[in-house]
Amino acid sequence: MIAAISVLRPDARVEKVNRATPGKTVPTEPAPPITNRVLTSQLTDPIEPGIVSDKDAKARHREVLIVFSGLMLGMLLAALDQTIVATALPTIVGDLGGLSHLAWVVTAYLLTATASTPLYGKIGDMYGRKLIFQVAIVIFLVGSALSGLSANMTELIAFRAFQGLGAGGLMVGSQAIIGDIVSPRERGRYQGYMGSVFALASVAGPLLGGFFVDNLSWRWVFYINLPIGIVALFVTSAVMHLPKRRSPHRLDYLGTALLTAAVTSVILLTTWAGTEYAWLSPQIIGLAGASAILLAFFIRTERRAPEPVLPPHLFRNQLFDIANAAGFLLGFVMFGAIVFVPLLLQVVYGSSAVISGLQLLPVIGGMMITSIVSGKLITKLGTYRIFPVIGTALVALGMYLMSLLTPHSSYTVAATYMLVLGLGMGLVVQVLVLVVQNAVEYRDLGTATSSSTFFRTIGGSFGVAIFGAIFYNRLAVNIPRALPPRVRKLVHVSSLQNPAHLRSLPPRIHEGIILGFSQSLHTVFLWAVPLACIGFLMALRLKDVPLRDSVDAELKH
Repeated sequence: MIAAISVLRPDARVEKVNRATPGKTVPTEPAPPITNRVLTSQLTDPIEPGIVSDKDAKARHREVLIVFSGLMLGMLLAALDQTIVATALPTIVGDLGGLSHLAWVVTAYLLTATASTPLYGKIGDMYGRKLIFQVAIVIFLVGSALSGLSANMTELIAFRAFQGLGAGGLMVGSQAIIGDIVSPRERGRYQGYMGSVFALASVAGPLLGGFFVDNLSWRWVFYINLPIGIVALFVTSAVMHLPKRRSPHRLDYLGTALLTAAVTSVILLTTWAGTEYAWLSPQIIGLAGASAILLAFFIRTERRAPEPVLPPHLFRNQLFDIANAAGFLLGFVMFGAIVFVPLLLQVVYGSSAVISGLQLLPVIGGMMITSIVSGKLITKLGTYRIFPVIGTALVALGMYLMSLLTPHSSYTVAATYMLVLGLGMGLVVQVLVLVVQNAVEYRDLGTATSSSTFFRTIGGSFGVAIFGAIFYNRLAVNIPRALPPRVRKLVHVSSLQNPAHLRSLPPRIHEGIILGFSQSLHTVFLWAVPLACIGFLMALRLKDVPLRDSVDAELKH
């Protein structure tokens, strides 16, 4: 095993022990000029049977877990903030006012987090990931503190945008650094644990948000990030050693600006279409045109840039393309349709916000189980293709089963269907990240990792917008159809946003509204099925490329 490679200079030569002639060494080729090696060789080199003892292997695993704990805390910050704020939004509006700007509290965060994701990946590849990851933590913590101190809605929106800048680096950095620490073959089990972080945040976020609002203050949904982030900073500073890269680089400023503008246009398009403005309004058509033009200019710029923020050569890698396309569809289905499950629980089944969070446990539990189990199996077997194939099939089946739910279906039945959905998602999300990382050279690790998160997020934005349009369109048809003729004109869809208000309506009207909601949700889940099936077909096209046994070995395929 090559020893202590993390302390070598970029131009140093690595010498191997000549086992045929003890005491002599044989010079090898110069080490590649990539110094993003983690800790020591005990963390980056594959274990050679007969050379590394079980005791050394266990010590190595413990050391990785210490670093990994800091990375998981960083990822938890970003994942938790996407769910914990939603519970507090009504209280925030009541305190700060600005109801008309409510959506921007979420949109501003999503905009900056998504737009900064590719940039963090590229900068990490160019200059090293430790400092970039820690800067992202600091930005996120400052944004959190300022958000908690906001005196009005304008300040909150601005500070949430700043917070999102940090969140983009947390998501990418935590996953890319794992690529620095362990080889793709070993990475599976750690990726599985990361998948469980998202699942945990999905449950803990609404519950913590509800607790803070009821017992402390809505400001604590932001302050809670401070102790978690400080611990993450301490852990990464104390035990994670990622040398800086010293070779000269040129950041692609024009490409970054064009990508940011294009992403902003796309997210505004998907956020406003069908809500703030009609789908065929001049504003939405203008945003669609701007998105297309900016994207075209971005592609042209990237082809000419010496160090593009999203290198075109990656898209000539078929495995990279298929995995990211599958991730886009998974985000479309997962974020687009799953966002309506709490609506099913609260409106159709009459659960409170906190109880509906607990009732999502089958989805979350399913994700955690299959994320961890599939990760360990990938490490053991050295193969990954079967997991996204089974996972996308289960997602398609789960969505179809969800479309069968009616107001008379028991929660046990609904929980079973949600479990199927969760089991499927856990087999796909983190595995696709691993597929992308294994498909590219080490120098593109951060960029490839960020692309996986980027396309999944963009897919989610489209999913929320399009499924939302389908839902509200069907709701406008189904509710009047389910109500008595004499009250149809008295009930407007826009007034049916509060589940507590719905429960106060007369029984006959309440039953009709619940039926209308159920039928509309049925349509949403049913529309998700063919998209999941396309994802299944893409998963079938994934090649089962052997997982590399070293961190930065050049591709052999």
